[in-house]
Formats: sequence, structure tokens, C-alpha cells
Amino acid sequence: MSTPTTTQRDDIKSRLPDLTDQFPELAKLSAAVLNATRNGPVPQGTIGLMQLRAGQIVGSTYHTIRATENLRKAGESEERITAVATWQDAPYFTDAERVVLELVEAVLTPNPFGERVSDELFAKAAAHYDDQALWTLTMAIGHFCLFVPVALIGKPIPGRPPGKNYSK
Repeated sequence: MSTPTTTQRDDIKSRLPDLTDQFPELAKLSAAVLNATRNGPVPQGTIGLMQLRAGQIVGSTYHTIRATENLRKAGESEERITAVATWQDAPYFTDAERVVLELVEAVLTPNPFGERVSDELFAKAAAHYDDQALWTLTMAIGHFCLFVPVALIGKPIPGRPPGKNYSK
């Protein structure tokens, strides 16, 4: 039985040119939001797990690979990275991390029966995070969501760093 290997395909092309070449002010906006969330009280590992789950939910290979690479660079274990997709029954996450994963799922998943973020879910989150941390999580999710259309429409090249992830 052979072991699958990872290959970097050179024939993958983006659909659009680099967004920051078209709208340089967006790079400043993104950096400001990113710095605010980095300087907030929520651990960066928790935000990284949230970003990975968000990438999985929206079906973005670009976001999923980028979040995975960032988590690895930060020293996150392969078990935890892999288990994000099945976090509900995986034994690797704290209760505070679980509520963040549940929160991002609620925000990104349509609920035909009512609010996406119920009062019950908000209360669970508030039991682990104060107002500043809840705003940090909210802004981190918002920052991610700003770039969902960029990834799905513009199709930056997965695995390449920002600034080198567009071919057009």
C-alpha cells in the first residue's frame, strides 16, 4: 500500500489578480482588524481553530490550508488540527474552545428555524468569555467573513503566502 504524497501543482491559477493591488486601503483595514484581534484576550490558538473550522464550513481550500499552516507554525498538534472537523465528539478541546467552534458554526450555517446565535449559545459563550473577548471573537469571525468571497470568487492559490497567491 502506497502512502499518498502532497504535491504542489504549478498549474493552479487564480481567477482574479491580487485584491490589494486593486484596493490597497483594504490591506490597511485588514491589518487593523487582525491586530485588534491579536491584541485581544482570546488566545491566538483558539482563533486559529475557529478560522480552520470556518474554512471547512464555507468550503474554502485556500482558507483551510492557510489556517492549518498557521496552526502548525504555532505548534498546534496534528490531532487537534485534524479533529476540528469533528470537534463535537473529539476529546482534544477545552470547553472554551468548543463554544468558539459552536459559535462560528452558528454564524456560518443557516438556521431555517430561528436565530443562528441563540440566547442559549450566547450564554454559553459569555460563561467563558467577557465582553471584550466576545467582541474579539466577533471581530475575528467578521475578519474571516470579509475574505470568504475573495477566496471563493477570486480563488487565491492555496498554500502560497499572501502577496504571492495570485497568478493574474
